Amino acid sequence: MPDDRARHRGGRILVVDDEPHIRRVLASILGARGFDVVEAVDGLEGLDVFDSGGVDLVILDLLMPGASGLEVLAKIRTDARWPGTPVIILTAKGQDTDREAALAGGADDFLTKPFSPMKLIARIEEILAAR
Repeated sequence: MPDDRARHRGGRILVVDDEPHIRRVLASILGARGFDVVEAVDGLEGLDVFDSGGVDLVILDLLMPGASGLEVLAKIRTDARWPGTPVIILTAKGQDTDREAALAGGADDFLTKPFSPMKLIARIEEILAAR
């Protein structure tokens, strides 16, 4: 049986967000661009999916039940099995302190909701191309 990632030239993206609408929109936008999208409904599920491996990039909300986005980010950054997996924070929290905490914690980028789908795609492609 062929590897699913071989059919998705853009790579595998994990979307961790507790808002079903955001997950659906991101899955649609990213899927149309050739990405394989895996969804998680909260931070704990996101960590389980990440732990299974094969994720090329993570899109992560900050405000979630179970484990906050910053807690998830910290665990991703300390996981030696997949070092340097890019993480983009996509959140409604737009304060400078939120941005600073996320970037200091190792996020590769920080975008606020509502967001421009084209800007998100451009950032994903730029980050993945730099790897």
